[in-house]
Amino acid sequence: MRPPLVLLPGMNCSDDLWAEVDVPGSIRWPLAERSVARQVTELLDGLPERFVIAGLSLGGVIAMETALAAPDRVAGLCVMSVNGRAPTAAQRQGWRAWRERLATGETPAGLQREILPSLLQAPVRRRRPDLTDRVLGMGAQTTADELDAQLAQQLSRRPLLDRLAALDLPTLVVSGAADPICPRAFHDEITAAVRGARLVSVDAGHLPPLERPDAVRAVLDTWLAEVAGGPRQR
Repeated sequence: MRPPLVLLPGMNCSDDLWAEVDVPGSIRWPLAERSVARQVTELLDGLPERFVIAGLSLGGVIAMETALAAPDRVAGLCVMSVNGRAPTAAQRQGWRAWRERLATGETPAGLQREILPSLLQAPVRRRRPDLTDRVLGMGAQTTADELDAQLAQQLSRRPLLDRLAALDLPTLVVSGAADPICPRAFHDEITAAVRGARLVSVDAGHLPPLERPDAVRAVLDTWLAEVAGGPRQR
C-alpha cells in the first residue's frame, strides 16, 4: 500500500492550490513555522512514519529539506515551480520589505494582487478570470501572521543544490513552461542534482496545480504508481 501523499503549498497559497488535483488520501499541510528547520521538524513530528511529499515553490523547498532530514521516512519526492539556489540579495530585500509592509497593516491579499502578473500571465488572466479570483482568494485566506512566518522561512533558506546528491529516492520535478519566477533552468539543476530524477514540463506558469490540474494529476498518478511499486533498483 502506497504511503500517503503530503501536499505543501507555496507562499501566500492555501489548500485551494490543490483542490482540483484531488489525490485520494492526501494530506494538505500548511506552512506556519518561522524557519525552514522548524517547519521540517513540525512535519516530521506530525506525519506518519512513511510518506510521499510534494510541494510547490516554498513548499518544494520544504519538501526537499524534509527528504534530506529524514530520507528513511520519505518514499518519494515531488517538487514544482521551485528554486534550489541560494536566495539572492534582491530576494532577501523583497521578503524583508513585505514583512515590514505586513507590520504596518498591509494584507496578504493586497500583496498577492501586486505580484499577480508573475503568478498568472496576462493571456491566462484574460481567458480565465476565475483563476485570478482564486489566486487572490488564496491571499485572502492567508493571515498576516501566516504570511509573515512564510517570509521568515524564506529568509532562513539554505542552498540546496550541493546537498541533493545525497538523495536516492523516486523524484519528480515539475516545471511550468511559462513560469517567470522559477524558469526551466532551475528545474534542470535540481533534476541533474538528484540521482534518477525525472523532469516534466507542464504548459503553465508558476501555479500548475491551478492552471493545469488535469495535467498535474495525470503526471502525479503515473509517478505515484511507480512509487507504490517499491524501492528503485540500484
